[in-house]
Amino acid sequence: MAMGIFRALGAAAMLAVLAGCIDHANDPVLLAVGVPVNPPAVARGICMTDGNAMYDEAKRQYELRAQLTGYAQADALEAETTARAAAHRQYVACLSGQGYRTLYAN
Repeated sequence: MAMGIFRALGAAAMLAVLAGCIDHANDPVLLAVGVPVNPPAVARGICMTDGNAMYDEAKRQYELRAQLTGYAQADALEAETTARAAAHRQYVACLSGQGYRTLYAN
């Protein structure tokens, strides 16, 4: 019984240490505008999910348009550029709705 508790505590400690290893160097700083709806970490998670969904949808729509217009093969670079731009717009719009403005450090 006591051994199981020590194992659980050890696993929790290891997860805490590994969580600190995640690189957030290129993440934007979220500036609160007014009263934010959620804390920054929660808002970022929600908006990253929305952005990823928009990326997948934009790629799918691009390929569908290429098929409808008769292009045998879609341009991969243009599809990627279009999808990334759509995902970024969705991410920024979502953060704005959550009460944040993004600040990118260059």
